[in-house]
Amino acid sequence: MMEIFFETKDVFQLKDIEKIAPKQKGITPMSVKDVLQSLVDDNMVDSERVGTSNYYWAFPSKALHARKNKLEGLENQISEAKQRKASVQKAVEKAKVGRQDTKERGSLLKELQALREERTQLQAELEKYRECDPEVVEEMRKSNGVAKDAVSRWTDNVFAIKSWTKKKFNFDDSRMNKAFGIPEDFDYME
Repeated sequence: MMEIFFETKDVFQLKDIEKIAPKQKGITPMSVKDVLQSLVDDNMVDSERVGTSNYYWAFPSKALHARKNKLEGLENQISEAKQRKASVQKAVEKAKVGRQDTKERGSLLKELQALREERTQLQAELEKYRECDPEVVEEMRKSNGVAKDAVSRWTDNVFAIKSWTKKKFNFDDSRMNKAFGIPEDFDYME
């Protein structure tokens, strides 16, 4: 279908393409519209709506420019990839300097591994004694204070409800406690 546009260098409407494509290029008449739409979607054929008609065109120069731009972009990607490869190779060579396998390096690596294991053990031991850390203890005291305040608030609420129901319904304490499952020794925390 692109050959139709390139050979004629003309602008067509859909009905013109539907007549020409089957005759000249052997494209099945039922698929002409779909093929044309896919070419428009791929930016290989330009399309413009003028009034109530759609016009389609594609010129060889546009295809050439598109190919040149694509080629230029790919060449830029290749050169960037080559530069990255060269810089990575330089970094690898630079990193290899001083890392030759020697007896001294081997002993230093063993020492490093031993120190890492010791560090892990010390961190595990430190975690065991975390409960005794002054910051952790202080944080626990603060959260305990907040919890005590909340308990006191709810205790106040329970006593307020008990007082209100005593006045409203004339219940005594033991009957109220039994009805609502309140223990006999229920009182404020110290």
